[in-house]
Amino acid sequence: MHATPAENRRPETVTPQKALDRIEPGMNIFLGTGMAEPRTLVRALMASEAFNLQDLTLVQLLSFGDAISLEALHSSKYRLKTFFSGWVASEAITAGDVDLIPSRFSTIPRLIKNGQVPVDAAILQISPPDENGLCSLGIAVDAGRQVMGQASLIIGEINANVPRTYGDTFVNVDEFDLLVESDEAVPLFPVRPVEAIFDRVAAHVASVIEDGSCLGFSVGPLYDALSRHLKDKKHLGIHSPFITDAVMELIRSGAVTNRRKATFRGKSVASYAMGSKALMQWLDCNPIVEFQSIDKVFNPLEIGRNARFVTIFPARKVDLSGRLAMHTGKGSIISGPGQAMDFFNGAEISPGGFTIFALTSRNLKGESNIRVSIEAMPNQMNLPDSVDMIATEYGIAALSARTLRERAQALIEIAHPEDRPALVERAKARHIIYPDQIFLEGSAHLYPSEISERHTVANGTTVRFRAIKPSDEEEMRRLFYRFSDKAIYYRYFAPIKTMPHARMQTYVNVDYQNILSVVGLVGPPGKGRIIAEARFARHRSKPHVDVAFVVDENFQRLGIATHLYRMLARLARQRGARAITADVLATNPAMLKVFEKGDYPVRSRLEEGAYALTISLVPEEKI
Repeated sequence: MHATPAENRRPETVTPQKALDRIEPGMNIFLGTGMAEPRTLVRALMASEAFNLQDLTLVQLLSFGDAISLEALHSSKYRLKTFFSGWVASEAITAGDVDLIPSRFSTIPRLIKNGQVPVDAAILQISPPDENGLCSLGIAVDAGRQVMGQASLIIGEINANVPRTYGDTFVNVDEFDLLVESDEAVPLFPVRPVEAIFDRVAAHVASVIEDGSCLGFSVGPLYDALSRHLKDKKHLGIHSPFITDAVMELIRSGAVTNRRKATFRGKSVASYAMGSKALMQWLDCNPIVEFQSIDKVFNPLEIGRNARFVTIFPARKVDLSGRLAMHTGKGSIISGPGQAMDFFNGAEISPGGFTIFALTSRNLKGESNIRVSIEAMPNQMNLPDSVDMIATEYGIAALSARTLRERAQALIEIAHPEDRPALVERAKARHIIYPDQIFLEGSAHLYPSEISERHTVANGTTVRFRAIKPSDEEEMRRLFYRFSDKAIYYRYFAPIKTMPHARMQTYVNVDYQNILSVVGLVGPPGKGRIIAEARFARHRSKPHVDVAFVVDENFQRLGIATHLYRMLARLARQRGARAITADVLATNPAMLKVFEKGDYPVRSRLEEGAYALTISLVPEEKI
């Protein structure tokens, strides 16, 4: 244990080589992590031929690989242990040049504190001390405090380029045995342009994030794009491994207030920062961002105390059951289950929280990222029962509480349209979906994702509207069985008693050209239930569409049918229709009022107990 320093004692400031003279053979040396790597001392350590620098074990949570030389690791002088298999470490671990300690990040400080991961010396990057002698650990707090409590030799690398951050970052300069001055620039990660495909993926992810949610961010194109799509949200919170430029811009937009968090209320919390020079300047003495150690930031119980916690992970592949393969290799920050599980479990604990995995539908080789099975793939997160949602550029697949068949249908819908026919055939061959499952190949490219809106009805309920999907079969079936005999007769003009799979799948599979259907859902995104449906079908011989509506009886007289009618009229007109026709039973005055309250003139004709309505969408013309 490091002894308590004498009062008012100031450590000596020495050259890098003199500091390294205090190192003894066989020591375990902890090095600062990521952007907080003490690069001056690490470079000196790599370059030195001093006799005492032999048989050393370097311990580092995350290495960017440019300061620690892999060539030097090939010698008997150094061995690197890391808790993280991503970034550049993956190749070195596979090659046997680096030792990986599999561990959840929330447990690492405890492993150090109780001596299971011994630390004899610590080399940490710090900001210059203020007038009170306080230095900041800056942009990587992780396990710094636990390390300083265990090491017998603590060397501080003072760097004026390090932002002075707030939170659990302050250490007294007296706690160091030696100081080394450095003027090395902090390794920066400039903001890169967002590719259009990631922008589309991020737009779908943002669509299920509600006001008041708390978010965990990481590094990569998905997160850079996501920030832009969240700027219109309200009262978001940040409890995240990383603060990045994307998070900075989101906070600046006003979308983040952190007022609804249960932990560190009013503050955006992280353990690390990675980004540009602008981010470093913004973090310097910024009181709205708080850096905490990883046993707090990654603690699932701390995460789960925040309501509506949304964990967002990039994935490499997903199969039709919901099993995932994570990214590996250089550039990967979330590299596997060990790094993900703390936030994954936190979202499970959080009231209203959920986990969403995002990926592009195809890889750079044009191969489908959605597979029938990923059994042979490495780095799997085999927790399909706990995955809530999957997102691609083609939409969101909600998996929670769905059967394997329903999951497969939902995932096929967000695969690349050209890959869907093969997925359907393979899923049928493996008995994952029904052998008679309808698949309209021509409609795969035609799903109108632009049909997406929300409407708050008279009782304050928010209803979300979108085009129907084949995977809505079970929800539409349940809606049917909630209707009374009278409601069914009003909708279908016949006393239908059952709606089996064969009939319902025909109903939900539409071509989006000749038939367009819109459903209304209530409840949280991904867990909503269908309470209304409206559709139009084109006439074969004239530019008219025939419309029909159905609304859950518990949600009638709230204006939902009126809103759906106005949506259908607008959509029909955009698609070239000049008139709407509808048949309404004379005993259904409520539906007649829906058409009368619309924005277009109505002509009606009573025929055999039903009104035949004609509504002109182009009033200047005669119908």
